[in-house]
Amino acid sequence: MMQCNFKNFILIFFLSFLPLICSAQEYTVGEGDVLDINVYENKDLSTTVRVSSDSTIRVPLVGEISIKGLTVSQISAKIEKLFADGYLVSPQVDVFIAEHRSKKATILGQVNNPGQYELRGKVTFLEFISKAGGLTSDVGSTATIKHSSASGINKDPVVIKLDKLIKQGDTSLNITIQHNDSIYISKAKTYYVSGEVKRPDSYKYEKEITVIKAITMAGGFSKIAAKNKVKIIRMIDNNKTIYKNVNMDEPILPDDVIVVPESFF
Repeated sequence: MMQCNFKNFILIFFLSFLPLICSAQEYTVGEGDVLDINVYENKDLSTTVRVSSDSTIRVPLVGEISIKGLTVSQISAKIEKLFADGYLVSPQVDVFIAEHRSKKATILGQVNNPGQYELRGKVTFLEFISKAGGLTSDVGSTATIKHSSASGINKDPVVIKLDKLIKQGDTSLNITIQHNDSIYISKAKTYYVSGEVKRPDSYKYEKEITVIKAITMAGGFSKIAAKNKVKIIRMIDNNKTIYKNVNMDEPILPDDVIVVPESFF
């Protein structure tokens, strides 16, 4: 029984790492990547090379070869075939990524450390956000990912609804980030509550929020608030409009300023 359990443990342990192994083998090598090439029982042929700007590498005996568009496993197979052509009998070649330099993407907006980061193997959207230090407290509701094709032509952007991915757990939105992707994390829309409330401040805007809900978010009225004289200051076409004595059920808009004046009676 113990031997059976041990075998099951080994199997589960191996299967847990299988996706990582497959991901590494499926990685498409590019300019600047550093490869470790190991030739079984032929240490003198094993080498470490950097991929040149024209996607070539130099391999002992066979010389310069093109690896443009090839994955790690395809490079291994290509080198084995070249060695087998008059150099070695049944060669076994393993190729590993020593350094990832060729694949990069950029993330801007509401992350703690915006910038450009390397893509080491398969990197998902959430993993890439983690590389950038995570989301800020004023993150908005969407992320926009712009893809660029190999020819430099921009594809249609992908819009990810962050609440659906993070709060509702829709993993179909956790897409793989590609080389040259540009990611923008939106900033939350806000409104402001000022005057005679307990916590005057800016607050994250949500749909269908009313004046009374906004005031409640700000801690409610102070003891000296003029509850029937609440105003909304709203910018319309760059012009300031003031709505006086608003109804408590009045919906508010992003960037509205709710002013609760002091009561003098």
